[in-house]
Amino acid sequence: METTKHIAILGGGPGGLFMFKRLVDAGRTDIAITVFEKRNRLGAGMPYSADGANDEHITNVSGNEIPLLVSPLSAWIKTVPKDTLNKFHIDPARFNEYKVLPRLLFGQYLTAQFDMLQKQAGERGIPFKIHYSSNVTDIIDYPGQERVFVEINGAEKFAFDRVIICTGHNWPVKHEGTVPGYFDSPYPPAKLALKLNHQVAIKGSSLTAVDAIRTLSRYNGTFSKHENGTLSYRLLPESPNFKMIMHTRNGMLPAVRFHLDDSHLSNDSLLTPDELAAHRAANNGFLSLDFVFENDFKAPIKEKDPVFYEKIKHLRMEEFVAAMMDLRERLDPFQLLRAEYAEAAKSIRRRESVYWKEMLGVLSFALNYPAKHLSAEDMLRLQHSLTPLISIVIAYIPQSSSEELIALHHAGVLDLVAVGDDSRVEAESRGGATYRYTDEEGRAQAKYFKTYVDCVGQPHLDFDEFQFKSMLSKKTVSPARLKFRSTDEALKAVAASKDVLRDQHGDYYLRVSGITINDNFQVIDDYGAFNNRIYIMAVPYIGGYNPDYSGLDFSEAASATIIKTLLPNDEHAILS
Repeated sequence: METTKHIAILGGGPGGLFMFKRLVDAGRTDIAITVFEKRNRLGAGMPYSADGANDEHITNVSGNEIPLLVSPLSAWIKTVPKDTLNKFHIDPARFNEYKVLPRLLFGQYLTAQFDMLQKQAGERGIPFKIHYSSNVTDIIDYPGQERVFVEINGAEKFAFDRVIICTGHNWPVKHEGTVPGYFDSPYPPAKLALKLNHQVAIKGSSLTAVDAIRTLSRYNGTFSKHENGTLSYRLLPESPNFKMIMHTRNGMLPAVRFHLDDSHLSNDSLLTPDELAAHRAANNGFLSLDFVFENDFKAPIKEKDPVFYEKIKHLRMEEFVAAMMDLRERLDPFQLLRAEYAEAAKSIRRRESVYWKEMLGVLSFALNYPAKHLSAEDMLRLQHSLTPLISIVIAYIPQSSSEELIALHHAGVLDLVAVGDDSRVEAESRGGATYRYTDEEGRAQAKYFKTYVDCVGQPHLDFDEFQFKSMLSKKTVSPARLKFRSTDEALKAVAASKDVLRDQHGDYYLRVSGITINDNFQVIDDYGAFNNRIYIMAVPYIGGYNPDYSGLDFSEAASATIIKTLLPNDEHAILS
């Protein structure tokens, strides 16, 4: 009988890298690993390859914030050829773990780590195969055979006992390619290498928007560094009318990257899994958002920053968010950017955290895994109140990006407009798009832009957008939903046009984005049963249950959870 367990990793980017590492670390020779990667290299994925970065794009994490793979970044950098380091202006003698890296160079680091792991697998006798240029086009589950078939490039099929979906980012195309000057995302950024002599509309102000701004600004002007360290910007003669206008619902810019006391979004004072389970057992199976906010945010601050704690100790979550947002709303966004840049520079220089901001990042990460156990009411509160603050504060714009935004604004080339929740963008057949919104004076605006770039970041994709259609047709997966505790609250949500459904038992549920998964990242079918053959850590499709996108930290945490059920008797999995 066949005793080898055949395991497929679908996607060889950062998520697939961490999953491969878990399997190699297990040291099991009774498994066979197959990796399917649609590109021609492993490790880098979309964010750290030409699909997601140019030379000008940098990481928003430093070396000390990266989960350990095989060799530390600071050690690897010393092995990089001199011409590569010169290209990116890196001096290995001056490099330290607190530095951020160009994203393309970081992609080379991840590729090197995957190479080292393959070598380890070979030395340990773990069979594995790597298939490049292999796009996963379908996944077909056969419960009777206890096998999963993976279709590659719309043709060849391979059978496996277990499959882990690590397909990474997915940017749906709606108008790009048919409407000139309309971009559904700024990726790959090479498409924004455009000389333009008109205003450009940018939707959003996130790190995705910063990526677009860094590229567009370089093709229409030049940055200069002065003796006092400040940066200035000058337009090219052929682009005198070039200008970028960011459009955001709240009229705010993200916060600036600062020093983190704990660089891996963990904290010894956080609620343990047993404490969360005990709380849910006493709370009709629900996780209380207020319980997590008090214990995973306010309680740690009490010890580390008692002065700040005294200001917030009596505030409920919504009151805290309102207090933090009030300052941001009262100040001009670029004035606030300058102030936060100075605060962050001081934080990094002294290696002292801005602790409440750090704990907000920790809270977001801590909430991500158990968010599926929130009530529908609490999820709506999270989406309406806490998530907008989190998205601003923990975006962590790197210092150099902040300097560029300030220089561009000072040169009159970059501005920001608050457009409110009712804004909409209409693609125009002549090219570009019209932005319709109500301004802060209550006046209706309809402004046409010849070039429009959607920069809201990776969208949470709906159930119907799940790309593996056999899993939909065979009901291998089901739409993600959260139960309402209160019928009255459910009816209020219905009146507010929320996506609410009622089941055959009369219970109300809030539909959230993506598919249903359990605590082990296994997919749940249409009948409520988990599938022990298929795991998913592709964030675009599980955003309803995992609302925080934490990149490498998420990949490390999700892979640690998956390995425990994938190889349940493995000692390494138990200890991880």
